[in-house]
Amino acid sequence: MSGAGDEPFIAAVKPLVDAMGGEMIPPDEAGPDDVVLTWEGRDAVAVRLPQLADSLDHILAAMERRRGMPLADLDRKAKQEVVRTLEARGAFSVRHGVETVASALGVSRFTVYNYLNREKGS
Repeated sequence: MSGAGDEPFIAAVKPLVDAMGGEMIPPDEAGPDDVVLTWEGRDAVAVRLPQLADSLDHILAAMERRRGMPLADLDRKAKQEVVRTLEARGAFSVRHGVETVASALGVSRFTVYNYLNREKGS
């Protein structure tokens, strides 16, 4: 993928790329929408960013892993916290974001909107 001196840099950025659902590719395979990262004056690695909808699925899966259970199994208060976190991360600006989150939480779209409105009212 890159020169031998780039390995520490690539190892350092890999957790970030994984957390956002990106893909690391050789810099010479980068397309116009990929982000090329430079290390010590050379292109070390390119990052292919996920589509926004894929990012939301990735974020939801990561939240489930952190909590150690499906989001649908959380209690009401925990689901409200999840909605707050997702709102802060822009999840509801993604097309079908509310529907995707509602499905993951095992609630209706109406319930997600209620959680969002409750936050704005408090």
